[in-house]
Amino acid sequence: QVQLVESGGGLVQPGGSLRLSCAAPGNIFRLAAMGWYRQAPGKQRELVARIITTGITNYADSVKGRFTISRDDAKNTVYLQMDYLKPEDTAVYYCNAYRGGTGYGYDYWGQGTQVTVSS
Repeated sequence: QVQLVESGGGLVQPGGSLRLSCAAPGNIFRLAAMGWYRQAPGKQRELVARIITTGITNYADSVKGRFTISRDDAKNTVYLQMDYLKPEDTAVYYCNAYRGGTGYGYDYWGQGTQVTVSS
């Protein structure tokens, strides 16, 4: 059972910041596209940000300019820096490690961490 260990969620006021972290086993991390997804109550899970092994990133339109995803290959950890948080960012945030390919691909998820933006 592959474990992605997330941390950094919590309660923050609108306009505040949080940083999420997700650590993965090295053999998984180094070949994976790492992503952060979120799911708000009553809504589908959606991609927030993704970073591939070369460092190329992509973001949901709703978080562009506010969130930054990064990866530390030495620590096998991916981060999501969230600034200028809004109440609509409230959700459970999930870390994902994905590698495509038949027979050697994988798609692993973390347990989720709650982010609540409220005054």
